[in-house]
Amino acid sequence: MASTFLLPKSISPFHTHPLSLPSTAHFTTTATKLSFLSPPDQSQRTKRQNLQTVHQKKKNEWLDPFDDGPDPDLVWGTLFTDGKQDEDPRPPDNPDNPYGFLKFPKGFNVEIASLGLMIRGDVRRCCCIISGGVYENLLFFPAIQLIKDRYPGVQIDVVTTERGKQTYEMNKNVRWADVYDPDDDWPEPRVYTDMVGCLKNRYYDMVLSTKLAGFGHAAFLFMTTAEFRASYIYPNVNAAGAGLMLSETFRPETTNLSDGGFHMYEQMIDWLGRPSRSVPREPLPPLKVSLSKKVKEVVEVKYRNAGAEKGKYIVIHGIESDSKASMQSKGDIDSLLPLEVWAKIAKGLRDVKPVFVIPHEKEREKVEEIVGDDTKIVFITTPAQLAALINDSAGVIATNTAAIQLANTREIPSIGLFCSEEKAELFVPDAEQKKCTIISSKTGKLIDIDVKAVKNAMRFSNVSLALV
Repeated sequence: MASTFLLPKSISPFHTHPLSLPSTAHFTTTATKLSFLSPPDQSQRTKRQNLQTVHQKKKNEWLDPFDDGPDPDLVWGTLFTDGKQDEDPRPPDNPDNPYGFLKFPKGFNVEIASLGLMIRGDVRRCCCIISGGVYENLLFFPAIQLIKDRYPGVQIDVVTTERGKQTYEMNKNVRWADVYDPDDDWPEPRVYTDMVGCLKNRYYDMVLSTKLAGFGHAAFLFMTTAEFRASYIYPNVNAAGAGLMLSETFRPETTNLSDGGFHMYEQMIDWLGRPSRSVPREPLPPLKVSLSKKVKEVVEVKYRNAGAEKGKYIVIHGIESDSKASMQSKGDIDSLLPLEVWAKIAKGLRDVKPVFVIPHEKEREKVEEIVGDDTKIVFITTPAQLAALINDSAGVIATNTAAIQLANTREIPSIGLFCSEEKAELFVPDAEQKKCTIISSKTGKLIDIDVKAVKNAMRFSNVSLALV
């Protein structure tokens, strides 16, 4: 019993005789009094950690098996901790400077560049690899503006397809747009290695990808050596091994990301605008495009040569064609109408003239033959010229192409023709606020669209239309 005097007073002596063991209830009560087994703040700390991980994604244990998460007892200092990254003012570049090729982003300091990156998560250079054509790249514009607002002074580059690159003629936030098809599963070795070297030599801090990544595309992103590598991955077994090489992954519901419609990038946008220390959640800006004066002048010459006047014509877009310049979405294949249906719709216009947008010159003869020889036709293949044509029009009648989204960005009244109500709700949410009238087919096929319903919907705010 002499050894019992060395124990704390709050602990009763341990009984060594088997018959003198305490009951289960008494043992539980005694165990809760052991200060060295349960510190006073242990339960509170556990609750705090549980609250922090309620809405967090399940951590990939293969990335770092020794990472136990953030340290709750870590005390941050004042350097590179609070607020957004700073954008330092600097004089303009001197063209006569022999060292002008050394252009660092604003706020970039070579000696301490890694501190802001590791502590606060600064991003000075960002690369966005966008899968798809014009439609998919156009809907990524709000995400680009979000990155610009969240990381002041960031330089944003884009890697996309040939058609997708045309879209960034309307985006001033993008520095460079490179052509590389991320959807090509078997690229040429020389093209593949050249693009890997190009991205690596630019020293990006963050690389984003909207292509569904497997192990191959994840390895491509890993070789860029960016600190943050975020990408969508396959929702099936094809994503095996991709998470090992990515910092953040997003799993869509289907293998076609464009099925998500207007909010197809919702998961990535939610991650980009996440709050941090003393920085609230970054709101998602609306979809906007900018048009240059030169593009407007070129388009004005085109529609004047076709016989149309500014503000007195209706843009018709979505003619059935095999051209890649139709600007469809990969999430809505049934989004083009034959000319016979468009001819019936165009006969309902009197005070304003319809202007048919053709994606290829071979469609001109078909339009003149079916609609009429005096039909006003404009040949346009780039989204910037289409936006300029819509900007000078009285309204737009189009299927689910980029023309509907461009009309909404320029606040031009429009009529959208969809194969079903579900597609219309996905691609044009809040249609009434966007001055867009939705006409959907009742059979699920766009060709069965009700032409009378389209004619009844021809009411634009700028010009009163008289219907036949």
